[in-house]
Amino acid sequence: MARLLLLSEGFNGRTYELKVDKTTVGRVSDNAFEIPEASVSSHHAEILLRGNDIVIRDLGSTNGTFINGEKITEAVLKPGQTLKFGTVELRLDTGDAPPTGANQASPGGTAYRQKQMLDQTRIIPQGVKLDELQGMGGPPNLGNTTGFEKKSNRGSKIFLILVIVVGALLVSALFWVLLKSQ
Repeated sequence: MARLLLLSEGFNGRTYELKVDKTTVGRVSDNAFEIPEASVSSHHAEILLRGNDIVIRDLGSTNGTFINGEKITEAVLKPGQTLKFGTVELRLDTGDAPPTGANQASPGGTAYRQKQMLDQTRIIPQGVKLDELQGMGGPPNLGNTTGFEKKSNRGSKIFLILVIVVGALLVSALFWVLLKSQ
């Protein structure tokens, strides 16, 4: 049975078996195959089983659907090819045994080309760790600050003083009016 192997970091080792004629793929839970990742659209693509072919149809996703690095709208996915929804990378595995024969390991053989393609598969990281940044020599020096220090209340103090002064002026004006009216 055909299945998709997720290759991207955070999803590594996760698989999805293609059992039905139409599988919807997307970020939200109403999809048959949910991939909770920001680069995947809420309703990203459809996977259609048509005889022995597995057809991938993009549903107008924001970050696109790619097979072996080429952007597609609709295309047939072959075993061993890399499929990409946004930044999430997957590979189609049919569970078929590799073909036997004298030429399978030779540079012109199919198995050799498939092995080369699999060797080129790379894992897409979900971000950059601070210690991986080049030229920084480690995390930036923030001195003795943590970023959570109390900020100056100078503006609040000025506002409070103005409110008190205006209030005092209004109270004294009110007393003056009351005294004049008597």
